[in-house]
Amino acid sequence: MYQLFFKRLIDILVASVALILVSPILVLTVILIKLDSRGRIFFVQERAGKNGFPIHVLKFRTMTDVPREVTREIRKGDAEVTRVGKWLRRLKIDELPQLINILMGQMSLVGPRPGLVKQIENLDENGVIRLQVKPGLTGLAQVNGNINLTWPERWKYDKRYVNNLTFLQDID
Repeated sequence: MYQLFFKRLIDILVASVALILVSPILVLTVILIKLDSRGRIFFVQERAGKNGFPIHVLKFRTMTDVPREVTREIRKGDAEVTRVGKWLRRLKIDELPQLINILMGQMSLVGPRPGLVKQIENLDENGVIRLQVKPGLTGLAQVNGNINLTWPERWKYDKRYVNNLTFLQDID
């Protein structure tokens, strides 16, 4: 019952309240991005949603507007990250627009982070299981090492999440 109804209800309630509470931060972020660098406010990227269905994930833009290879993972100290972007990434403020993805029903508060659509072909048996649920704003892999984990290690956490999806796990 939790997976079918209550998880979505909680997502809607929490994301709605969160958007209201963080709205001053969102407005300030928009202003700082525009003052710091040229380009769009949002970075929109196609990612794999539930069942591998493509979704467009919203983030605040943290990098310069110079065209780049989108498959390269950005690490701390990357020269393409703007001054404001460095702080947005550090404080995870760049992820806040994904609350809109949650309200749209494309994502959940908790679940495996949405990977690139291209990445689906490289998923191992643990990674494929992650596609059975909506991707999340945060997940087990993020609280257990995040980018310091290899992809196969992240996928093991994702499999554990999918196989034990409960309200208690989501709030833990």
